[in-house]
This record gives sequence, C-alpha cells and structure tokens, in this order.
Amino acid sequence: MAITNPLKFIQETRVEISKIVWPTRREVILTTIMVFIMAALVATFFTFVDVLIQWGIRQIL
Repeated sequence: MAITNPLKFIQETRVEISKIVWPTRREVILTTIMVFIMAALVATFFTFVDVLIQWGIRQIL
C-alpha cells in the first residue's frame, strides 16, 4: 500500500467533493414522502401476513 502525501489527499478530496450534485429541496421532500409511503405499505403488508399466519396456526391447533 503506497503512502499518500496528506496535502495531495486533501486536494483530491476537495476535487471529488466539488463533483457532488446535491438534490434540490423539492427532490428531498418528494423522496422522503415516498419513503414514508413505502414504509407504511410494507408495514401494512407484513401486518396482514402476520395476522393471516396467526389465523392459520390457530385453525391448525
């Protein structure tokens, strides 16, 4: 593993950071809303599956 000059590392890091494209406020809000909606849908789905499995086990027992 080669030893890197700390000054060169900092300069290269700044160059890479300058390439980052930050999302707009609207994109962040829409993405956050979509995450909450998907989390609610997944939670609902697994709740339904859990209730269905409980019902099936109670019927068997």
